[in-house]
Amino acid sequence: MPVYELPEEIAFPDPAHAEPDGLLAVGGDLNPDRVLFAYSIGVFPWPMSGWPLAWFCPDPRMVLYPNNIRRSRSMRKAMRSGRFTVSADTAFDAVIEACSVVPREGQSGTWITAEMKAAYSELHRRGFAHSVEVWSDRELVGGLYGVSVGAAFCGESMFHRESNASKVAFVCLAAAAQAWGLHFIDCQIHTDHLESLGATEIPRERFLQEHRESQRENTRRGSWSAPFLDAVTDTGWLGGQSANE
Repeated sequence: MPVYELPEEIAFPDPAHAEPDGLLAVGGDLNPDRVLFAYSIGVFPWPMSGWPLAWFCPDPRMVLYPNNIRRSRSMRKAMRSGRFTVSADTAFDAVIEACSVVPREGQSGTWITAEMKAAYSELHRRGFAHSVEVWSDRELVGGLYGVSVGAAFCGESMFHRESNASKVAFVCLAAAAQAWGLHFIDCQIHTDHLESLGATEIPRERFLQEHRESQRENTRRGSWSAPFLDAVTDTGWLGGQSANE
């Protein structure tokens, strides 16, 4: 399959034509409108040092169906201990910054460039990009961020500074997704961490079909702060009080 070079206008080739490793196209820029359109068709940017901006649609694709979230006994204990408090859309810039600098096992660098931060921060201001924050003693110890399009949440990155903090963020995101009827959380590529939480790999063809179906529904746009906490609280999964209270 050819790798496409993007034109100046906002357009992408059919994601089904991506390479086996997921590479679909190169070029273009991180204009928030381009990034948002990419997510709406199942494509995401992945900058790589020394290369033109790359756009991917992997095969297989890692997704979490909200009903499949797994909470181990130790996770349930951590969530109900009152050790953590959770919020949404209260510290987006801090979360994306932490995701760019907190070391990850098996990774020596980050794809979250200054241009990426600017693009997603703008999408956050427009009500499309969202963060989940996990706090301990008022310190930000974990979180994640991603983009909401239709009935899908496209996860981008997560971090933790304390054990279980990123898992708490992800489990709470799944609880909200379940309450709101989101079809799936797009996790992009396989990691053992995500698999342990219930995410699974599906063929690209199936992912694109399910993604198209998810785009027939309205995007949950705007601040998630209050509705997210209401959804998570209703599950009874998280003990203690929210960080906003």
